[in-house]
Amino acid sequence: MTVKNITMLADTKYLKLYNAEYTNKSGESRNWTIASRKDLDTVKNNYFNGAEDNIDAVIIIATYVGKSTHVAQNKLVVIKQFRVPLNDYVYEIPAGLIDYGEDFETTVRRELKEETGLDLLEIDYNKTKAKTYISTGMTDESAALVYCSCIGEISKDYLEPDEDIEVMLLSKDEAKNLISSNEKIDIKAFLAIQNFIG
Repeated sequence: MTVKNITMLADTKYLKLYNAEYTNKSGESRNWTIASRKDLDTVKNNYFNGAEDNIDAVIIIATYVGKSTHVAQNKLVVIKQFRVPLNDYVYEIPAGLIDYGEDFETTVRRELKEETGLDLLEIDYNKTKAKTYISTGMTDESAALVYCSCIGEISKDYLEPDEDIEVMLLSKDEAKNLISSNEKIDIKAFLAIQNFIG
């Protein structure tokens, strides 16, 4: 299969919509709609020049160890956030977009503080995956899947005006109860919780 052309359908601050004209394995010309965080030049450079694309976001699987490094609590950081596309609250794990020029560790530190008030303690680079893909049938968005520990006090003082977030520090039993409930839950949070409870 070969992508022959990419054209812009819509351009907003955080999301772009593209039409990809491609030839399928039977030689037929087809079109596919792609949601992307990247501008048109970057997308074309990735498709037609083989340029390496930068990651767009971080997904933060954070274990809370306490108010200080001397108090081990081993709880999973989960957030409940209002999401406009669902018109409802959904359980997630902290995440956020990488700002221009940032490395993913800087973004993890910033987003964790912003969404939860907690401070990054340490990233587990043995478990962290620097690039993963989210929903490949719809988007080229990629993210670093970051395992880390954190300390501090939960706070809403750093939230942006469009963020409506409640932070929870879940024990393994509480995490089991959440994923067996009928609550709306993001797939990344579901998998992180399954991994956490073992």
